[in-house]
Amino acid sequence: MLTLHTAPLLWRDRVGEAVPEHAVLVGGDRIEAVGPLAELSGAYPGVRVRRWPGTLGPGLLHDGPLPAAPTPRERVHALLRNGVTAVLAEHLTDPLLRAAVDRSDLLVLPVAVSAVLLPGGRADLAVHGVDGVCLVTVVAGRIVHRRA
Repeated sequence: MLTLHTAPLLWRDRVGEAVPEHAVLVGGDRIEAVGPLAELSGAYPGVRVRRWPGTLGPGLLHDGPLPAAPTPRERVHALLRNGVTAVLAEHLTDPLLRAAVDRSDLLVLPVAVSAVLLPGGRADLAVHGVDGVCLVTVVAGRIVHRRA
C-alpha cells in the first residue's frame, strides 16, 4: 500500500532548507517520490495520507555509543524514540545489542553519511516537533515510534 507522509515542513536532507507543503510517497520499504503535496496527491488519488505536525525529514544517524538501558531492546527503543534510523557499526560490539539492532531494521553503517530523501532510497523518516522532540519514526516504511 502506498502512503503519503506529509508535514508543514519537509527536509530532503538535514543540511538544506526545509520546504513547506511537500511530502514523501512510500511504497513498502522504499521512497517512491518526494515533492509538492498537491502534485503527489493529484498523481496518486486514493493514497493513504499521514499528516504529521512538525518537520518531516530523513531519519537520524546515531554516531555514539547506544544509550544505557536494562536490555538491548530498550537501548534500541531509546534510539527510535529520538528519530534514529541508523547507527555506526563500531558501537555494536555486543552481540546481543547487534541482534536487537538487526531485529529493529535499523541501518548499520560502517561510516557516517548524511541521509537524503530520494526516490528509490529506503523509507527511513522522522518527524520532529518545534521543540525538537521526535513525534514519529519510520524505519523501512514502518512506523516504529509514535509519540502519544
